[in-house]
Amino acid sequence: MPDFLSLGISDKAVKRLREFGIAQPTPIQQQAIPYVMDGKDVIAQAQTGTGKTFAFILPILEKIDVNAEHVQALIVTPTRELALQITEEVEKLIAKMEGVDVLAVYGGQDVEKQLKKLKKNVQIVVGTPGRLLDHIRRGTIQLSQVSFLVLDEADQMLHIGFLNEVEDIIRETPKSRQTMLFSATMPEEIRKLAAKHMKSPEYIQIEKTQGPADNVKQIAIHTIDRAKQATLIQLIETHRPYLAVIFCRTKRRVSKLYEVLKSHKFLCDELHGDLSQAKREQVMKRFREGEIQLLIATDVAARGLDVEGVTHVFNYDIPQDAESYIHRIGRTGRAGTKGLAITLYSTDDRPTLDMIEKELNIRIQKQNIGNTESKQKGKEKPDQKQNDRRVKPKPTTGARADREKRVTSGQKSKSR
Repeated sequence: MPDFLSLGISDKAVKRLREFGIAQPTPIQQQAIPYVMDGKDVIAQAQTGTGKTFAFILPILEKIDVNAEHVQALIVTPTRELALQITEEVEKLIAKMEGVDVLAVYGGQDVEKQLKKLKKNVQIVVGTPGRLLDHIRRGTIQLSQVSFLVLDEADQMLHIGFLNEVEDIIRETPKSRQTMLFSATMPEEIRKLAAKHMKSPEYIQIEKTQGPADNVKQIAIHTIDRAKQATLIQLIETHRPYLAVIFCRTKRRVSKLYEVLKSHKFLCDELHGDLSQAKREQVMKRFREGEIQLLIATDVAARGLDVEGVTHVFNYDIPQDAESYIHRIGRTGRAGTKGLAITLYSTDDRPTLDMIEKELNIRIQKQNIGNTESKQKGKEKPDQKQNDRRVKPKPTTGARADREKRVTSGQKSKSR
């Protein structure tokens, strides 16, 4: 297996990677880095969680000119969370590099702070399409000398309607640039975008079928709408997740479920587009540090979310397509660890579930835990009976043990 040195990454960068516990490149890094180092355009199709961020960051940092006083690398992402995540990864790598700086630009952030930093020597900009275009129109970001353009999570930018904005941004960059496009799926619109703006790109596909990772166990549980909350609470109590992401279809449903789980004394919080950027960053910080166990989120808010230790994903509302299903359950089972994805579905949801199975060529284990309408009649509502119960994660050993202790102690303090 090739190592980072053999891929052309410098000894200094390799030592920095080892400080983070990264010794061997992932398959996407093995294949993409040599092409990027050679200056070739790259289209990489790989699932989330495969290490694609380092596949473009590492070679860009090797080739960047620390003496140049203009933006050299532009990384376009669909969401603020992903922009911040990539920026954090870059900051780790450049912490000991003189003369290299990175800036995240996204909506909801103080524009004046962005403008102030842009006046300094920033070589790498990571941003969302809307805010990037805002800076372009203001004349505060000049892309005419960009050497590297990365379009990350390209299919999601299409999914949430950013493709025209992305094209406007591309037109601001020179044709001499090197372009890298990363995407979990390759719909026709993305292929057309690549054909229009890329020069003889090298195509990389890490997995022939874009199915779920083998290390994520998948279960679908039949329920009825009015039993959904009680079913979820029962599942949380049964499986006792260390950290879990719970997906809902809309912001309103996220907030409603958050209030229910909070009233049952669960350590939880919500993540959706109506929150201020400061609040969203605070929520993610608390989740990463284990202060909350359950993150209730919409698809867009959680796109690109990469948090160590997520053991469970709950699809409270069934995803509407196979792509969203892959994205959601990809939040667990990161870096080869085991994960569990549980999807709640009603009789009306069954055709959607069948469609997901057919498109991904998988069979999801079906279960019925007695939460049918006949079982619910005449019984006390389960969510009333659950009212003072807390989640105690199953015992863990190794790297997560210390963080789990903090979570458990946090629960105790909440109950006092």
